[in-house]
Amino acid sequence: MPVPVPAAGAVPVPVAALVAAEVVLGALTASTVPCAPAPTSGAPRTSVDEMECSPVAIYALGDKEPQIDPSAFVHPDATVIGNVVIGAQSSVWPQAVLRGDASRIVIGARTSIQDGAIIHCTHDAETHIGDDCVIGHLVHMEGCTIEDRCLVGSGAIVLHRVIVRTGALVGAAALVTNNTEVPSNAMALGVPAVIKLDRSDPELIVMNAAGYVWNAAHYLEHLRRVD
Repeated sequence: MPVPVPAAGAVPVPVAALVAAEVVLGALTASTVPCAPAPTSGAPRTSVDEMECSPVAIYALGDKEPQIDPSAFVHPDATVIGNVVIGAQSSVWPQAVLRGDASRIVIGARTSIQDGAIIHCTHDAETHIGDDCVIGHLVHMEGCTIEDRCLVGSGAIVLHRVIVRTGALVGAAALVTNNTEVPSNAMALGVPAVIKLDRSDPELIVMNAAGYVWNAAHYLEHLRRVD
């Protein structure tokens, strides 16, 4: 999960992320109508409706309708269905699926849901992901709680009623089985996951999360279809 880094001489990633989010991230409007043509004046794109892109796949399911903060970024190739809440400056990347049908999915602020991740919930267990989290490529999670400043590595599986406490890390391809609690600042590694206490670095996780805020702003400004 590489983190985009500004060019040499730019401010460090965490600061750049906040600056870019304030200046560019602007007003993303969740929509299923085709995007308008790109501006011709050279002005930066400030919402998904101004990008040359496909419709954003955001669906209501009966009376369950996604609630997406205006500053969040949902890539046109992601899918968001039903009772899903996405917080400020968070991002959902290509082929990710957030399916809030059985109960509810809640994503906090400045959290990235990366390419191919599948986030689901159950009838008796909502899925909650906190602020400043990084959910890696091809992660599967269902009916669990991920507190603030956590990282879930690529390909990990996090199952029912799991709680990943603040600042913890789930390693790539790990399997965290039902009812497991991963303590703050611990790592959960392997299949099934084994807990390693006091091995995580929450500051690095926050830097990683800030990098994706920066990247979402970059995509809003520069992403366009060419077909």
